[in-house]
Amino acid sequence: MKYTYALELAFRGVTGKPSRTFLTLLGIAIGVAAVILIASLGNSTKVLILGEIQGLGADIFVVQAGREVEGPNDFTETLLSDSIKERDLDALARSANAPHITTVSPVVIVTGSVSYGNETASPDIIGGDASFFGRVYDAVPTKGVSFGEEEIKQRAFVAVIGAKVAEELFGNNDPVGEKITIKDQKFRVVGVVPKKGQVGFVNFDEAIFIPYSTAQTYLLGINHFFELIVQVDDPANLARTTRDVEATLRDTHRLETGDTNDFKIRTPEALMKQIGTILDVLTIFLSGVVAIALVVGGIGIMNMMLVSVTERTREIGLRKAVGATDSDILSQFLFEAVLLTFFGGAVGIMVGDVLAYVSSVAIRSFSTLNWSFTFPYQAALGALLFSVVIGLVFGIYPAKKASKKSPMEALRYE
Repeated sequence: MKYTYALELAFRGVTGKPSRTFLTLLGIAIGVAAVILIASLGNSTKVLILGEIQGLGADIFVVQAGREVEGPNDFTETLLSDSIKERDLDALARSANAPHITTVSPVVIVTGSVSYGNETASPDIIGGDASFFGRVYDAVPTKGVSFGEEEIKQRAFVAVIGAKVAEELFGNNDPVGEKITIKDQKFRVVGVVPKKGQVGFVNFDEAIFIPYSTAQTYLLGINHFFELIVQVDDPANLARTTRDVEATLRDTHRLETGDTNDFKIRTPEALMKQIGTILDVLTIFLSGVVAIALVVGGIGIMNMMLVSVTERTREIGLRKAVGATDSDILSQFLFEAVLLTFFGGAVGIMVGDVLAYVSSVAIRSFSTLNWSFTFPYQAALGALLFSVVIGLVFGIYPAKKASKKSPMEALRYE
């Protein structure tokens, strides 16, 4: 029997009972839709995060305190690390150590809320050099002024706030000159950054910048930095400068040959590669977990096919009586199983695509994230092929059972 005729018979068998067919392929469709949704959101997350890393700038890299995380103990140690201190800042400021560095800006992070009168906000409180952030990320205050080295040396109680923070604390009033409270300390607002959104890893709208020296002395009681942001004179010199920085810090930390660095250097390229790999692995893992639903759907396909074989026993006997071979019967029922899973996969791809698009629109509408919709072509093709494989695997037993029926016994079946 020609395969086209077998396929035609299979199509008639599948469409003969639409209600049963729909319920049977529903399991496959749900599994594929879930895979598409997760893959799409995973790809969109990857695009968003990698875009933010690119926003750091090609001439920027970060030196973080603590050694590379290899286990739970290392993670805790990294969080509590005080390996980067003023001595490192002074060493990197000497051109003999790293001639291509233009600026090194220390950063410390303060947790807690900020209040003004009866109003309270929970922004990101960043101890750093506001003029550096303004220059590098084009976030210069449109109201008031910024602060820089002079205020840092004086450990001044000044702050530059983001547009959203200003709105939450002051409404339509001018914040410049007013005093806000951070950890029981009063800070005078000297500038307001216009709406900027997320740049790199900083959401300027929801941030407050204060001198890092003030944060260290009066808010945190520490003498170390969480990280150093390093700017080079030319992106072409970034790789050489990272080597210079590593050598300089190993020297100031008195590390011997073979000792592990107690700091981490993060370039945009390395971060993009590392985070991209992590997100890819996570997406594949979650898609694999969800794909279990396809196996469950395959079991449903097999059950339905067994019922169909039993119901059509006389049809099988009649076809064999007029010359159909075991191979013909096997092909017909195997094609039915494959058609069911193929249609289920196609429906799942369409449903998953719609869900992913709606989710992307919702995320973009109800958050400040620059979220974009991505259709995972590779995941869609993979899910569809996997659906067909499920049909083949779970359709073989019912099809083989149908092909082995004796024509005489099948014709006598009631």
